[in-house]
Amino acid sequence: MRARRVLGASAALMVGALTLTACGGSASAEGDKGKDAKDAKTSTASIAISAKDGSTDASINATGVKVSEGKLTQVKMTVAGSGTAVPGAISADGTSWKPKEQLDRGTKYEISATAKDANNRVAAANSIFTTVSSAKSFIGTYTPDNGATVGVGMPVSFTFDRAITDKKAVQSHISVTSSSGQQVVGHWFDSQRLDFRPEDYWKAGSKVTMKIDLDKVEGAPGIYGVQKKTVNFTVGRSQVSTVDVRTQTMTVVRDGQTVKSIPVSTGSPQHTTYNGQMVISEKFVQTRMNSQTVGMGGEYDIPDVPHAMRLTGSGTFIHGNYWYNKGNPPFGRAGTSHGCIGLADVQSAQGDTSAKWFFDNSLVGDLVIVKNSPDTKVGPDNGLNGWNMAWGAWTAGSAV
Repeated sequence: MRARRVLGASAALMVGALTLTACGGSASAEGDKGKDAKDAKTSTASIAISAKDGSTDASINATGVKVSEGKLTQVKMTVAGSGTAVPGAISADGTSWKPKEQLDRGTKYEISATAKDANNRVAAANSIFTTVSSAKSFIGTYTPDNGATVGVGMPVSFTFDRAITDKKAVQSHISVTSSSGQQVVGHWFDSQRLDFRPEDYWKAGSKVTMKIDLDKVEGAPGIYGVQKKTVNFTVGRSQVSTVDVRTQTMTVVRDGQTVKSIPVSTGSPQHTTYNGQMVISEKFVQTRMNSQTVGMGGEYDIPDVPHAMRLTGSGTFIHGNYWYNKGNPPFGRAGTSHGCIGLADVQSAQGDTSAKWFFDNSLVGDLVIVKNSPDTKVGPDNGLNGWNMAWGAWTAGSAV
């Protein structure tokens, strides 16, 4: 039965062939006319959507639309299902379009595009696709942000949301360069954290450029990067403040000149303050501090700590202290804190106090150095404090 079907089909093809041959020249002439008419109506503009229709691993960075031999007239991109519009812009020359924001991972999108060629003939294209899922990709949260001005101690720090096994592949696709010409080297603290810094503090006033080219880089088996961008930040003036636990004073040095000496209160004998070089990583005009969040009991819970600046990931801050004078000696006489560095302040965070002055005159990335404390040196991975690691050990932790 199957053989007869095939034979019948072959016979039909033969009849068709004979019919076309019998029609001869007249059929060929009509075909040429039809082809010419079709070509006259077909646009020469060719639209290419980078995310192929039906694909399930589209880039969240590189997705866009391009046209050759024409100009785009309209591009519409939406989140499939909800119809939420994705903002984007056609380039000035009309040859490309891209979203204004990075796309979300694991999300289904639709793109429809139209273009015209030099003869105003219209071409159209569309694609329905899904971006790469979180399960098959990794992304790095980094600091500092693009456009930031930071202190001379600010490292570039990445925290990846997946464990990286091919550290060389990932690190080789991130470059950090400085206008100062300083050599910048990366160091892996573990499989998810990669920091970059020069041997010595950044040169004041230098411009630093970080290029991230991780899109489609395999960081672990079957796990690919999804980032591609350039980040620029500026290093501000140099400010390094040194806290001497023996004298309970902090000396602020800016661009090599001492500008202020401030009495402080460091950790008590029971809760000493770390020694070492610590980088200001966050600033809060007011913040809540609860001892239970740092592994202590119910020693304190203060909802409005003023002028607080983070020094370690484990909870060390330099901050204003409005409650200190209740039964304590004046600032500069004794350490009474749970490990933080306290400065005189008022509860409103509005007074003309030493804490407010220091807060207003500090940048994220400034250094606070603590010396003569009975405690150990802060770990280089506790906060942004890689300066506490010798350069030889730092470079040994590079994968490239």
